[in-house]
Amino acid sequence: MEVLAGRVLVRPLDLERSQRFYRDVLGLAVYREFGPPDHPGVVFVLGGGFLEVSGSGRDDAPRANVDLWLQVRDVRAEHARLRDLGVEVLREPREEPWGLTECWIADPDGVRIVLVEVPDDHPMRRDPRG
Repeated sequence: MEVLAGRVLVRPLDLERSQRFYRDVLGLAVYREFGPPDHPGVVFVLGGGFLEVSGSGRDDAPRANVDLWLQVRDVRAEHARLRDLGVEVLREPREEPWGLTECWIADPDGVRIVLVEVPDDHPMRRDPRG
């Protein structure tokens, strides 16, 4: 399979509430809007990819075990900012055994978002070409 492009799709229970969360609270940049003006879908820039928040979910629909993984520059600063805005914090920032600093939050529908800071000396920062 040759994948030319991809994105993560979120089908929220309340479209406007979730779009406000990703745009205004997390501060993700809008890549494009589409669909009817009174019920648009929004595609956000998500690092090297995209997050589409469109359509509508159902309370009775099964929820996938999917987390969003977002690398940030300063996880403790983002934790404090988001906590002060009333975002649900699932787990405070802490260093993981694998060397990353992680904080877990939830979107309005309970989708877990893992905020990750990669320390300067972590192997992920090394050039894989040596």
